[in-house]
This record gives sequence, C-alpha cells and structure tokens, in this order.
Amino acid sequence: MLETITIFDDEQTAQGRARSHRVTDIKPAVRDQNRVNIYLDDKFFCSLDISQVVDLKLKIGKELTVDERTELKRASEFGKFYQRALEYALMRPRSQKEIRDYLNRKTLSRKVCIKNRKTGEYQTREKQGYDKSLVPLVLARLDERGYINDRHFAELWVENRNVSKGTSTKKLRNELMQKGISAQIIDEVLEQGTRSDADELCKIIARKANRYPDQQKLIQYLVRQGFNYSDVIDALSSSDGS
Repeated sequence: MLETITIFDDEQTAQGRARSHRVTDIKPAVRDQNRVNIYLDDKFFCSLDISQVVDLKLKIGKELTVDERTELKRASEFGKFYQRALEYALMRPRSQKEIRDYLNRKTLSRKVCIKNRKTGEYQTREKQGYDKSLVPLVLARLDERGYINDRHFAELWVENRNVSKGTSTKKLRNELMQKGISAQIIDEVLEQGTRSDADELCKIIARKANRYPDQQKLIQYLVRQGFNYSDVIDALSSSDGS
C-alpha cells in the first residue's frame, strides 16, 4: 500500500546515490486547498495531499536523492488518482467492481481539448492515463477506509429496487452479479430481507395491468421479468378475484 511511503534510505545507501535535490519551497495549491505544490531546487516538481506531506516528513531544506525524487513523483500521482477515485465512490454507493472498472478506465490515454490561454484557440492533445500499477493500491486504500463494502452496496440496491418498483428475486440476483457481487453475499442479503416475489408481483400487476389489456401478454411480460410462471398465474387469479 502507499499509505505511508518511505522515501529515505538508510544513511549508507544514501551516500552511494547520485546528487541530491533540495526541497526549496512548499506552497498551497491554487485549485485544490487540500494539496500543496512541492518545489525542488527552486522549480515546481509535483503536488501532494497535505496528509502525504506529513507522512513523508517533507520540509523546506530536506535533501532528496534521485531515487527519492522518483518515489515522490509516484506519491503525487497516487494522491491525485486516489482523490479521483474517492470522488467517484462518494457520488453514490458503488460495488468494488464498479470502482475497479472506473480506475482501469482512468489508466487509458485519451484525447483532450485544451484552450490556449494566449490565442484562445483549442488544441487537441493526448493525455496520459494513470499508472496501472496504482490501481490495486488505490483500491486497497479505499477498502481500508471503508469506502468499499459490497455487502452494504447489495443491501442498498435491494432496498432501493423494492421501494421503487416490483422486482423479481431472479432479476435482483442477475443485477447484483453484473455489479460483481459474490454469490455468497447475494444469497445472504436476499435471505435476510423481508421481500417476497408474491408482493413484488402485486406491485407490478397494479402498475402494468392497464398497459397490458391482453392478459397473455401481461403474463409473458411478468415471466420475462424473472417471475415463475405458476406464481404469475396465482397472482393474476388473486388480482381478478379481488
């Protein structure tokens, strides 16, 4: 993990390194108040989260070897990547698979349109994606801090689907499998709930009956939604009787 990155080798190893680079300034970032800009040898080098600066024990005047400088750059990229992932995870509940897929997409290079500040014209250039080797590290950090929880995600998914509209157990199971939820978690979440296909059928019949005056077509629709044929017939019979 990249929770804390040790960039300082032992003294003997450091003496054998190439020339060092000195931290000459640490300034607040303009666009993100949670990040700071690091200057090495009076030149901007990278930006870091404030927490990373503390973890790495960086301060003005600190001498870094070439290897430590490389590790600092990697820490910067990790911090940016993690922040993008955190924003994505907080937008709405996500499964681990959804977050992993998002991170993998962010490692791909893509064309972006950039406005030239001097001419005002837009130029297309290729933007490099994040280092793919950082994906498992970002996932591990999110998991460690409680932002990935497939069980909680599955519980919310089932609860939301039950409130919004009728959904069969079969359809719920397929949806959760597509989200990458394990079969064990799916079984446990569905078993602990109070929902039943009989109740869900009643919800759908109440909403859809007027759209399907031909009962045979309504039956076909309900079966396509994952309900058992005999359950559909029973539910329709009860509905007609009432």
